[in-house]
Amino acid sequence: MGLKVRLSIKRFFDIMSSTFGLVVISPLLLIISIFIKITSSGPVFFRQERLGKAGKVFKIIKFRTMVVGAQNMGDGLKVKGESDSRITGIGKFLRKTSLDELPQLFNVLKGDMSLVGPRPPVTDHPYTYENYGKVQKKRFLMRPGITGLAQVTVRNSVPWDERIEYDIEYIENFSIRSDLKIIILTGIKVFKKESIYREVK
Repeated sequence: MGLKVRLSIKRFFDIMSSTFGLVVISPLLLIISIFIKITSSGPVFFRQERLGKAGKVFKIIKFRTMVVGAQNMGDGLKVKGESDSRITGIGKFLRKTSLDELPQLFNVLKGDMSLVGPRPPVTDHPYTYENYGKVQKKRFLMRPGITGLAQVTVRNSVPWDERIEYDIEYIENFSIRSDLKIIILTGIKVFKKESIYREVK
């Protein structure tokens, strides 16, 4: 099966899965939105510019888990742990269960993202698009994902450059079977509630 066919199947699967998922979880999305609105001031969703396929900038959508303007307070983009005072009460729960990621299904449906792929970095961290190395830029050959190979292997436990190596490995060995495996492993890790606060600079 050629790459073009595999990518077409991947996109078809993304559209069908995100559409079905949004319909099924719409009551949950509404409940979470209400809780966020009544427990902290600010918008329900958090939108942030990220680098997508070919370095194209898009706005990722998540449920807001921190106080408004958190990126300009304390440690900025770095979140050391659940004790971070910028995280809201419900935000701790959403982060622990990864429910804050659910709105990214809208990004998948729109075509900015895929269910599986390299996680989209912010526009200036760890590098601007122009400052990624030639080999490192391979991670931008496909749409970024809600989950990916790096997320089910090392997550935030290694520096960015090492995570990029996993992204490149995913790109070079992409298959529908590997995507399904990553989705299953992601479900297992979410169920086990593994820590997301192991950031290494």
